[in-house]
Amino acid sequence: MKAMVIHQYGSPEVLQYADMPQPAINPDQLLVKIRASSVNPVDWKIRKGMLKFLTRNKFPMVLGFDLCGEVREVGENVTQFQQGDTIYAQLNGAIGGAYAEYAAVPENLACYKPHNMTDEEAATVPLAGLTALQGLRDCGGIQPGYKVLINGASGGVGTFAVQLAKVMEAEVTGVCSTANLELVRALGADRVIDYTQQDFTQENVRYDIIFDVVANQSFLNCKNRLESSGVYVTTLPTPGNLFQTALTSIFPGKSAKFILVKPNGQDLAYLKQLIESERVKTTIAATYPLNEIPAAHARSETGHVTGKIAIAVAQ
Repeated sequence: MKAMVIHQYGSPEVLQYADMPQPAINPDQLLVKIRASSVNPVDWKIRKGMLKFLTRNKFPMVLGFDLCGEVREVGENVTQFQQGDTIYAQLNGAIGGAYAEYAAVPENLACYKPHNMTDEEAATVPLAGLTALQGLRDCGGIQPGYKVLINGASGGVGTFAVQLAKVMEAEVTGVCSTANLELVRALGADRVIDYTQQDFTQENVRYDIIFDVVANQSFLNCKNRLESSGVYVTTLPTPGNLFQTALTSIFPGKSAKFILVKPNGQDLAYLKQLIESERVKTTIAATYPLNEIPAAHARSETGHVTGKIAIAVAQ
């Protein structure tokens, strides 16, 4: 099969379009012919060597966590899916493996594709959508009426977080750049802050949840903007964030948490219901073919992508 492979850490140019063995499946897995994938910041952070403690320098690596595709084979223990089904999923493991024509997908991580999405649209949902869902629900403990601030509301995770917080009946404030104010309003935000004009950490407003999806703040910066039992959730487990998470877990009151997304087929089924009822949608900034992933990575690394970057895999 064709895949985008890295044999060393480095710039986007280390991604090479090459032949790799097609994966074998175990009894609990599906062999999926991938039709689409997407780029997430974690992909280029792995490529640059920023997550060596997870990847362990096991080259060659096929990156990519999101996929949508057709089931070609099923393991003997698989009961939910059959050959010909179209599924979407987030792969587990340290590096993924979705920048390729085929992947082995554990049955419990897969879900039928939303019927009202293209393959490329569906492939942009899993990692970002699950991060938003699990960050708000599992880390933030979101409840109806909560005041929630999403820092980075126009990015991949942020666009889903705004919509999911509204589904969960929260009052949502989105933080983004001037160019994306109308997009974030259209996604349902009750209030939008232009970070080029205003620093939300200096406002006299308190929130039940501050979800820092771009991870450019800290718990200490945001602490005074939290309610007495408010939660700061970040996507980046820096040593400082981990220390604050451990420290605040000991004492009652304001707390810091970080979201480490867990691939989950049941959560994807919940997102599928919301997508099919048109309560949640994806925002795609651009679509690249599989062999142009280096350019897709370079664009993602700018930090100014609105929504997601999709990858079309040749049929």
